[in-house]
Amino acid sequence: MSATPRRIAIFGATSRIATETARLWLARGVALVVVARNPERLRMLTDDLGIRAGGLAEVDAVTADLADLDALPALWQSMTDRFPDLDGVLLAHGSLPDQARCEATPETMLHEIRVNALSAMSLLTVIANDFEARRRGIIAVIGSVAGDRGHRSNYVYGAAKGMLAIFLQGLRSRLHGSGVTVITLKPGFVITPMTQDFDRDGLLWVRPERVARGIVRAFERRRDVVYLPWFWRPILWATRLIPEPVFKRLSL
Repeated sequence: MSATPRRIAIFGATSRIATETARLWLARGVALVVVARNPERLRMLTDDLGIRAGGLAEVDAVTADLADLDALPALWQSMTDRFPDLDGVLLAHGSLPDQARCEATPETMLHEIRVNALSAMSLLTVIANDFEARRRGIIAVIGSVAGDRGHRSNYVYGAAKGMLAIFLQGLRSRLHGSGVTVITLKPGFVITPMTQDFDRDGLLWVRPERVARGIVRAFERRRDVVYLPWFWRPILWATRLIPEPVFKRLSL
């Protein structure tokens, strides 16, 4: 297994999956830079991590609105100026949109595409150029199994994550041989505050701690595409084989 980066920046660090991942990395002695929009939630996160590490944690916080695309290059520059040893990134920010509202107005639909795809793609462009110049680093992005095929129940979210997955695939190809690893993470159904309005009693639902362990493992093994948990890979493989005339009739 390859070594975990010395310092990792987590964007969208106050999400439940990101928080659990931060706790695992902290236990492994990884220095962290946690980035989120809400300063109060960010302070609660850094306090929690500090307590867990007995005051020995190396955790720095950065408040930023990641939907402000124009500000992202300056944000990354300020972070690398402050933390020149930063060599790992986890992009975990995003939202789970209301499909009906997205269908009702183009403005809502475009906002969700901006939050769930364009924000990450803009930030990735800046990070990739920096890591490529340094010829080292790990970039990992949380996408979704929803991006593997368009479902009537969440096709705006799925389209954003599908766009992001294709972008990452091309970026991975571009950076192959440069010393930079690009990992696409595809969680399935996860019990988090974002999914609180769903019926979460099915066998496919997992806790965020399990997904976090998979993310840490993905950094260590440097795989290209990781389904979390693993069983989503054969499920999505079978789903993609369903002919379109049949698939469009399914209430998914």
